[in-house]
Amino acid sequence: MSNTKVRQLIDTLISFDTTSRNSNLELITFIQDYLQDLGVESTLLHNDDMSKANLYATLGPTDRPGIMLSGHTDVVPVDGQDWNTDPWTVIQKDDRLYGRGTCDMKGFIAVCLAYAPEFLARNPITPLHFAFSYDEEIGCIGVHSLLDMLNHMPIKPAMCIVGEPTGMDVSLGHKGKYNYRAVVRGFETHSSLAPHGVNAIEYAAELICFLKNLSDRFAIEGPFDDAFDVTHTTVHTGLISGGTALNIVPGECSFEFEFRNLAEHNPVQIIDEIRRYVSTEIESRMTAVRAPDGAAIGCNVGIEIREDNYAPGLSTDAEAEVVSFVKSLAGRNDHIKVAFATEAGLFDTHVGIPTVICGPGHIAQAHKPDEYLALDQLEQCCQFMSRLLDRTTSR
Repeated sequence: MSNTKVRQLIDTLISFDTTSRNSNLELITFIQDYLQDLGVESTLLHNDDMSKANLYATLGPTDRPGIMLSGHTDVVPVDGQDWNTDPWTVIQKDDRLYGRGTCDMKGFIAVCLAYAPEFLARNPITPLHFAFSYDEEIGCIGVHSLLDMLNHMPIKPAMCIVGEPTGMDVSLGHKGKYNYRAVVRGFETHSSLAPHGVNAIEYAAELICFLKNLSDRFAIEGPFDDAFDVTHTTVHTGLISGGTALNIVPGECSFEFEFRNLAEHNPVQIIDEIRRYVSTEIESRMTAVRAPDGAAIGCNVGIEIREDNYAPGLSTDAEAEVVSFVKSLAGRNDHIKVAFATEAGLFDTHVGIPTVICGPGHIAQAHKPDEYLALDQLEQCCQFMSRLLDRTTSR
């Protein structure tokens, strides 16, 4: 395989500004046309307003399970970042390719596409499936229509390789990531009558302190997994907003929190404990407050916790066939786990497709100004794909 072809495809994919707030249709159409020229039909799964789409395509025979290569097409914003190069034009310098998405994760997608013609020319025995999604960077929310389609297919892929940046190490797992928004509705009154109001900010602060204590408890009591840098489940509050003026008891406060759980730490139990604390320890006191005339405050006082999005954890058995297969492609005997969430857990838990993560680049190089993909990582990914072709074709 000529590195020129890979580089051309990386240049093209990076040139599309697929920041999650934007459409990805130009990029998806490019891939669809590229595959169409090879005689491969693609299925597009659009969002509600038809501004974005997932792409699914099968290369080779369609009457048997194959190997799914998965990647997301969206990237994080460059707003406010101090770039030394144009983020949407690939610049090669010091054996690195700079550009938004080179590492996370258009480099992997480019390699997949570059090897497609050779795969088709070599009489494929085992099919390859391309699964390219949107809106992964804002909570793995775009891939769900693809999951639904896979669940209704008579023949599902036998295994999946998600090409997120792992340094071409084989990752068996990652933590789950569950994002929530808490809306605390209090009762406004003049601050001189504060005991007769329900201070939404103060009750939000109580819940935030509980979340912090919960995180501290997990750090002490576990469960633990030494394969991760942070070995336990974490809970984190990241955004908060509330109040209108200092002399008004605030009637509303909202904040967003997340927990990143080990795969064996049941996320339902975690959020149930949080909701139970709200109902038994906080809301009962909020609703007990009376107005100056002794009247009840009303039914709108309370706390609502909404799940915004989630990505379940991944924990693939080290003895699974997908693990040994991908290790042979990567030329590795060892394996790792990664701290960041991916779509891999969704393919595994929602569709039942055994999944691992293996792709070029390192997460430390992603999401930052001057994001880059090292050329040696790109070469390792090309070698990986060459071995994959050897294993799935008759020549």
